[in-house]
Amino acid sequence: MPADNFTILIGTAKGAFMILSDADRTGWTVKGPFCDGWPINHMIGDPASGTLWAAGGGEWHGAGVWRSTDGGENWTVTRLTKGTLDDWAANDPDFASMVSWTPEALPFAGDFSQVWSLGLTHGTLYAGTKPAGLLKSGDGGASWEKVQGLTDHPSAADWNPGAAGLVLHTIVSDPKNPQKLWVGISAAGVFATEDGGASWERRNRVSNAEACAGHDHPAGPRDGEIGHCVHNMMRAPGSSDLLYQQNHHGVWRSVDGGRNWDDITEGLPSTFGFPIRVHPRDPDTIWTLPLNGDSQGRYPPDAAAAVWRSRDGGKTWQDMREGLPQQSCYFTVLRQAMAGDARDPAGVYFGTNSGSLFASTNEGDSWQEIARHLPTILSVEVVDRQ
Repeated sequence: MPADNFTILIGTAKGAFMILSDADRTGWTVKGPFCDGWPINHMIGDPASGTLWAAGGGEWHGAGVWRSTDGGENWTVTRLTKGTLDDWAANDPDFASMVSWTPEALPFAGDFSQVWSLGLTHGTLYAGTKPAGLLKSGDGGASWEKVQGLTDHPSAADWNPGAAGLVLHTIVSDPKNPQKLWVGISAAGVFATEDGGASWERRNRVSNAEACAGHDHPAGPRDGEIGHCVHNMMRAPGSSDLLYQQNHHGVWRSVDGGRNWDDITEGLPSTFGFPIRVHPRDPDTIWTLPLNGDSQGRYPPDAAAAVWRSRDGGKTWQDMREGLPQQSCYFTVLRQAMAGDARDPAGVYFGTNSGSLFASTNEGDSWQEIARHLPTILSVEVVDRQ
């Protein structure tokens, strides 16, 4: 990967893709698919080393994490659990020969079917799974172990799946403290550790429970909590533990690391959506992409796409529409399908389930479609080696 290369990593239902540009974020080129066409739920990269990781799998392949050490030219997979393919091949030598299958000892047997999320912090690589669990690797993904403290949480027996199943989809770290980590689980909520994963605290409390009374949606705030179906979460830059999340029923802000959450949905056209993005330098600038509702189609309100931006921590919101389709727009943007860069002005990028990737290099003021006709986009991340 050239030193000035700007790369967008795209996880899709039919493999991994990379979209590359020159240093000024123009001239986009699509490369892929990679990872043998596996469903790839999430991709991340390490700008310092150029290593890339892609997580995914499913009932057919089992779960695994792919790795490239040459900027995406070549990929190898560390398989973690078995899939239907293994069962077929083990009982059919002709099929095994056709797919070049050989028996191998998989470290987690049939414990989970997919890897849904990745996070790299302080030299440790983390992976979230379906059903919900957390793994960690100290050797760049070659070997893995369970974070047993989360698996053994006292509430685990009561965790309920969301529409996509019981998934650990969001991993948030503190760049200054390797002991601190937050995860988002649908539909079990936000969990945090401050001792490197040995113990975990469930953090879903509403800051003002009385103000959130009266919601009748099953995923809405109740019993003093915001609702456990967290969709995405991100930590703001700076030294404070400022977090934002989009969940099944609103956008929320916490100034104390998730111990209390404030509802900042007012001003948005709906309470439903999947991704949230925070500015790389300004903790009060955030972007989200509301959808019309979980039972109304899950597409932009009035079938007109808009990314909504706040410059004041969610007190007020502005819809950003220039360059986005304003008629007959029925796409969905999934929870891990919005990303950003750290340039000035900051770039924001999102992918759709209809296979388009949109980019803004001016903090959302205007947008352009830089790729189309990809498979369903499941995740978007940026690797910027400027």
